[in-house]
Amino acid sequence: DTTFRDGQQSRAPYSAKQITEIYKMMARLGGERGLIRQSEFFVYTKKDREAVENCMALGYRFPEITTWIRAKKEDFDLVKSFGIKETGVLVSCSDYHIFKKLNMTRQQAFDHYLGVIKDAFAAGISPRCHLEDLTRADLYGFVVPFVNELTKLSKESGIPVKIRMCDTMGYGVNFPGAVIPRSV
Repeated sequence: DTTFRDGQQSRAPYSAKQITEIYKMMARLGGERGLIRQSEFFVYTKKDREAVENCMALGYRFPEITTWIRAKKEDFDLVKSFGIKETGVLVSCSDYHIFKKLNMTRQQAFDHYLGVIKDAFAAGISPRCHLEDLTRADLYGFVVPFVNELTKLSKESGIPVKIRMCDTMGYGVNFPGAVIPRSV
């Protein structure tokens, strides 16, 4: 569930009290077996952190509280301070994001992302890597080597890694032989 992440970006942001009430409703809806497995939370503002603390205090098994952060050390430090077991990490992999927004080379972005992910493994936190703008990325020069490295680090640490292949542009198709567009 991304109500407290994506949902926060599509309407006026929820208050900490509203987040807590919606989380309680999702727990009831999902039941003890966890029909709703996880719920992602931002942790950037005081209100976000208050909401996470309130929901964690409820002690529900489901939905498991996870976070979503940018690949920044200071963001990860916030996650670590909560004792969260899993966090989503924004890994923008299109050239537009790497070159224009991050002002990095592919290798610098690769190393930067892995730095935060290695910190997660070292802290015993399972990273969920959101490969944003995947259909506009260098698949064989950046994405595949990056995923291979994630897999290797996961095996070495004994901590699972999740990889979300995000298609912001909506061009990805799910059948063999489909050509992924390199530009629009």
